[in-house]
Amino acid sequence: GKFDSDSYAVSGGLHGVGISVVNALSTRVEVQIKRDGRLWQQNFNMAVPEELVDAGPAEGTGTRVRFWADGSIFESTEYDFDVVARRLQEMAFLNKGLTITLTDRRSRAEQAAELDAIADSEGRGSDSAPGSDEGSDIEHAVDAEQAFVEGAVETTEPAEPVKVRERKRTFHYPDGLKDYVTAINKSKTAIHQTILYFEGKGTGHEVEVAMQWNSGYSESVHTFANTINTHEGGTHEEGFRAALTSLVNKYARDKKLLKEKDPNLTGDDIREGLAAVISAKISDPQFEGQTKTKLGNTEVKGFIQRQVSEHVGHWFEANPAEARVIVNKGIASSQARVAARKAREMVRRKSATDIGGLPGKLADCRSKDPAKSELYIVEGDSAGGSAKSGRDSMFQAILPLRGKIINVEKPRIDKVLKNTEVQAIITALGTGIHEEFDLE
Repeated sequence: GKFDSDSYAVSGGLHGVGISVVNALSTRVEVQIKRDGRLWQQNFNMAVPEELVDAGPAEGTGTRVRFWADGSIFESTEYDFDVVARRLQEMAFLNKGLTITLTDRRSRAEQAAELDAIADSEGRGSDSAPGSDEGSDIEHAVDAEQAFVEGAVETTEPAEPVKVRERKRTFHYPDGLKDYVTAINKSKTAIHQTILYFEGKGTGHEVEVAMQWNSGYSESVHTFANTINTHEGGTHEEGFRAALTSLVNKYARDKKLLKEKDPNLTGDDIREGLAAVISAKISDPQFEGQTKTKLGNTEVKGFIQRQVSEHVGHWFEANPAEARVIVNKGIASSQARVAARKAREMVRRKSATDIGGLPGKLADCRSKDPAKSELYIVEGDSAGGSAKSGRDSMFQAILPLRGKIINVEKPRIDKVLKNTEVQAIITALGTGIHEEFDLE
């Protein structure tokens, strides 16, 4: 069976009953298998198997499964092309060299219904035609789909031509996880050219990792166990994080990049700007949680830690210039974190020492009810004077700023919080920031 170690070293999936569940929840299932020079077909009607049919000779091998979801069970049986495409793209990334083709041959009416359903769920209308996608996007007449082997199997599709607007996407990534990381960093600037990549094997475990740091400030770490996207993380991610934090700190101290008096870098410091994909393969995976998206195998953490420490450590020693860039980014992140904490403390102290807790140029309103109050932020005293003369002082407050405020999108948080005008806005709002943020 699927979970017999003699059949598969590793298998994807959560429960081992996927096709059985599909059959139980479908009005019809058709399975066709080419093997040993023959084509075999078995159909299932309302989950009841029909006769196994030897449909004749066939070349090659392959399996084809078709199913029709039961509309009496599901609220909707419309399939979102983009959702399916994202999952298949993941599978192609995780299995380097594999080619997956997704083709949507539904009629234009069906496609329009899907788009309308998506638009309705987002609270907006849609009256546009379906958009194009990568690959084929050709409007044409298509005959009923040919059988798995030409003429060998009777098709259940209508014989009359059905006009469709075909959407097609093909996923093929020769470098697998490296291509995945490249895609994550597509709109970012990598701080080192080489993608750090390695594979490791143990008893009952395998791991494949690709990682690269960029100049951004957020991390993007994706973990998988037996090709299942573990959104909630788990022991494989814990092992990766622990090993990376320990390794980078040790390297930084060994190379004198961190001084004795300097505190260790935190995991968040080190992972700032990190794009990484961790794909673990486990002979007996244990998934946790209602959605089964968290890996629970305790032994996996130590295995991943050892693999990351060994391979990343070797990479650092073999690529000292790139390793130094990575460590320096972590140090800069640590310094910014400390500076940001000091800046927040300064903002709090300034708020407390201002008369009445308000910035000097704020023309406050009389209402003390935040739900009924408005704050208008204007540029300069001139605009502030005009706004003050035309406002309703019962519920409208005016805060003039000196010139253009700092663009807060790119600078680090410590630089943002040192800005006088930002401090004035924080004080005027009176909600506090970060851990002290409170709308009440």
